Amino acid sequence: MDFEGKAIIVTGGGKGIGRGISERFLAAGAKVLICGRSEPESLPSAGGRQALFIACDVKNFEQIEACVDYAVAQFGRLDVLVNNAGGAPHADAAEVSPRFSESIIRLNLIAPLNFSQAANRIMQTQEGGGSIINIASVSTLRPSPGTAAYGAAKAGLVNLGSSLAVEWAPKVRVNAIIVGLTRTEQSHLHYGDEHGIAAVEATIPMGRMAVPEDIGDACLFLASSLASYVSGTSFAVHGGGEKPAFLDAASPDQ
Repeated sequence: MDFEGKAIIVTGGGKGIGRGISERFLAAGAKVLICGRSEPESLPSAGGRQALFIACDVKNFEQIEACVDYAVAQFGRLDVLVNNAGGAPHADAAEVSPRFSESIIRLNLIAPLNFSQAANRIMQTQEGGGSIINIASVSTLRPSPGTAAYGAAKAGLVNLGSSLAVEWAPKVRVNAIIVGLTRTEQSHLHYGDEHGIAAVEATIPMGRMAVPEDIGDACLFLASSLASYVSGTSFAVHGGGEKPAFLDAASPDQ
């Protein structure tokens, strides 16, 4: 998986999962542009290469277009877009405001659609086309209590990708990665201290959470020639999923 000469955009690529993705592409020889509302304290780097940064609110279409145009101006092309930016704070669906829900859906569904549209405009003109990878979540596969709008948006993102894969073929491939529980610098906000993290990891068949590099490796595969016939699908990276709660709750006859 040699990405020498390839140009990549990773939204939200300065921290967490996005940083792991950025560093994997850099290590594979790619030129990487990350975007976000503010520049990280240090830019992703690997293999003697460092990512470029441009300020971009992914909910603003004019800024999205400016980001794509900047990538083309710097790199001469755009081969891969990774729609990674997203997320949501915990909120009670019974009490949350309509404005809050709309904002979450705009960030996690509408923004990737708009970014994909801007990237497709460039990729369709290139001989090699391009690849778009949407970072989804296990919230697409199971209930998402406390983040209902987020789960619904991520489920929509998976369906969106399958539709765009049909519309934009054969030049542009579109896929999603279903990301499981992942350990990042903000894990303590979701799972607590090391004891809490260990307790959560014990529920995962592989015995640990993912790390950002695991998601980066999946992106490398989907963006590479090894996946040249893979489009319109979702790729689960969740360590085997989450053990059903009933297995611990049940007391079958011995």
